[in-house]
Amino acid sequence: MTITKALHRGFHRWVLRNRWTAFTVMGLSFVGFGVGTVSLATLLKLHIDLVVENGWQALMDGAAMQLLELLFNAYVSMACYLIFKACEYRLVHGLSEAPAAEGPTEDRGSDR
Repeated sequence: MTITKALHRGFHRWVLRNRWTAFTVMGLSFVGFGVGTVSLATLLKLHIDLVVENGWQALMDGAAMQLLELLFNAYVSMACYLIFKACEYRLVHGLSEAPAAEGPTEDRGSDR
């Protein structure tokens, strides 16, 4: 079994099976996404301005490593968003579906 299949099965087994777990993980991923992206656009703009202004010297002084860290932060934030959306999908569809019938329904038509 590949790693992605194992992650998929584990996510469904441990997170999406129970609504409360999905709700809790959704909240945590929402916070993770918010923390990861609140200053991401500002930092990227400042970083690009620094590299444009100082060129190769800025990259040699650590701007290249900072850029990789910012990109890693962006991907972690994206992963948090995807987890949020998966939990949201599970909860919305779980709440909007009609409850399953508990037994065979009986036709109670008119008595003749």
